[in-house]
Amino acid sequence: MTRLALLLLLLLAACAAPPPPQAEAPSSRPPLSREAARIVPERRFTQVDYLIVDKSERLMVAYAGGQPVKAWRGLQFGDAPQGHKQFEGDERTPEGRYVIEGRNPGSAYHLSLKVSYPNAADRAFALAQGRSPGGEIFIHGQPNSLPFGRVPGDWTDGCIALSNDEIAELWRIVPDGTVIEIRP
Repeated sequence: MTRLALLLLLLLAACAAPPPPQAEAPSSRPPLSREAARIVPERRFTQVDYLIVDKSERLMVAYAGGQPVKAWRGLQFGDAPQGHKQFEGDERTPEGRYVIEGRNPGSAYHLSLKVSYPNAADRAFALAQGRSPGGEIFIHGQPNSLPFGRVPGDWTDGCIALSNDEIAELWRIVPDGTVIEIRP
């Protein structure tokens, strides 16, 4: 009986989906642009299950089934793009592992996907400093008041901005609950 149970357990484990990519030590992981170069344009997908943002490369790569399927370049961040967001008003974009926890079609920016910042560690750090961690971090398009094009440079209060066409595409393929890893 135990052999049968063990055999069934091994068979189930072999059928399990591979875990999503995990963050590695910064010195040992290849640049995200190398991942983006692996994208095969013909690969079919209807939604993605993991996003990685590399702030230093201004690059976001979407994964489906563990494979890179789409990349967006030229991301725009908060006015102070280097470093992890720690406090309300610091103009930084968070770094770490979060989740897309909702969407706002009526945003002041063309569509927006809510990032789950602050997490428990972010709140604890800010509380220990007697400060607010802030919140309301989104991936969004350009301001609705902008007739066309893009606002130049980094201009958000800590969000990640894309062009309106790019956020419309992302909106369609990223379901709520998708993990987003934001790297320095």
